[in-house]
Amino acid sequence: MAEVRAERRAAPKPARIPSGDRPMSSSGEGRTLTLCADDFGLSSGITRGIAMLARAQRLSAISCITNTPHWREAAPLLRELPPTLTVGLHFNLTEGKPLSRELARLWPTLPSLPKLLLQSHLHRLPVAALRVEWQAQVDAFVQATGRAPQMVDGHQHVHHLPVLRQVVLDGIAPMSPRPAVRSTANLLGPGFGFKRFVIERTGGRALKRELVRRGLRHNASLLGAYDFVVYDYRALMRQWLAQLPREGGLLFCHPAEVADAGDAIGDARLREFAYFEGDAFLSDLAEAKVTLGASWVRA
Repeated sequence: MAEVRAERRAAPKPARIPSGDRPMSSSGEGRTLTLCADDFGLSSGITRGIAMLARAQRLSAISCITNTPHWREAAPLLRELPPTLTVGLHFNLTEGKPLSRELARLWPTLPSLPKLLLQSHLHRLPVAALRVEWQAQVDAFVQATGRAPQMVDGHQHVHHLPVLRQVVLDGIAPMSPRPAVRSTANLLGPGFGFKRFVIERTGGRALKRELVRRGLRHNASLLGAYDFVVYDYRALMRQWLAQLPREGGLLFCHPAEVADAGDAIGDARLREFAYFEGDAFLSDLAEAKVTLGASWVRA
């Protein structure tokens, strides 16, 4: 996890969110989008930004990282957020350190995504220790929030990788009710075809088959993948909204009010926050006839 070592950048300040705007209300027509902000708990700037958007009902879901030093400070903010918000676990195996002693003995620091990708496809992962780590991250969520996660996904999509998807699916099997799981199979969007191809083919399609076989709730489509370099985030969002299928889908995002120095996608986080906080986002939702909410399927 990147530590703050220098100045921190703040998001530009667009017009503030009008208190009367309620984009999550259902219009009875159009399509429903699960707009999920990832990385809650990763840093204070990310957490504050996500909480601000959630309080203003600019999000329908939040995914939480629980193996960071900031998590215990972040978790109480969840109690202030709308009860309609879906709050889940962002299973993390690529940033920071493990929570469990079992995995920490083998991996004092969590591996990079390329290394984890290789080890998972070669089936060279410490499965027993990873099962303990999964439970440790779930337990940290439950202890801090007082409830089980309502959905599950993975930081950098690690939950769909070989071996790891079995750890996750086995881990949620005894939960009641069982959480929804982010599917990375039907990845839609303008451009960035190679990135979408890699996500689907490194485990997204295999995970989708398992979700359907087990009757687990999941998103019918996934949007939000890009290179974090494109400056016109609104243009991307308008295209994602246009491509949202009738059955809805989930769009993942990474907003932050303040970006830590050293955060590789810090500038992108600020641009996303500025867009979601502004009036243009509401206009784009209305024009596309899209409302925010839960849009899970089982088939």
